Amino acid sequence: MSSTRRKKSSQADGYVGILAVDIHFPENGSLKDKRQLLRSLKARLARQLGASVAEVGFHDLWQRSRLVLSVCSPSFPEISRALDQAEHLIISRGLELAGVEREVVKMPDRGY
Repeated sequence: MSSTRRKKSSQADGYVGILAVDIHFPENGSLKDKRQLLRSLKARLARQLGASVAEVGFHDLWQRSRLVLSVCSPSFPEISRALDQAEHLIISRGLELAGVEREVVKMPDRGY
C-alpha cells in the first residue's frame, strides 16, 4: 500500500453540531443594548466552546434575536456536551429562550 493513501478507519471523519435559538430579551430597552449583549454572548460562546456564532434573524427587533451556532468534533458525545453547554451558557446569562433547535450531522468516512 502506498504511503500517500490513507488507511480506511471504522470511525467517521467527524460531527458538526448546530444549535439555533430564539432569544427573548424582556428587560431590554434598545437595539444598542441588545447588540451589546449579543456581542458579549457570541464572544463567550466562541471562546469557551470554539463555536462559530451568527445572528440570523430579528435584527431590527430590540427584544428578540435568533442565533445559530456550530461546533465540530470527532466524537458525538463531545458535540452533544458542547451543545448542552452552549444552551446552559445562554440561560445562565439571564436570557429567555423562546425556541431551541438542535441538529448533529455525521460526516461520512470516505476512506480516501
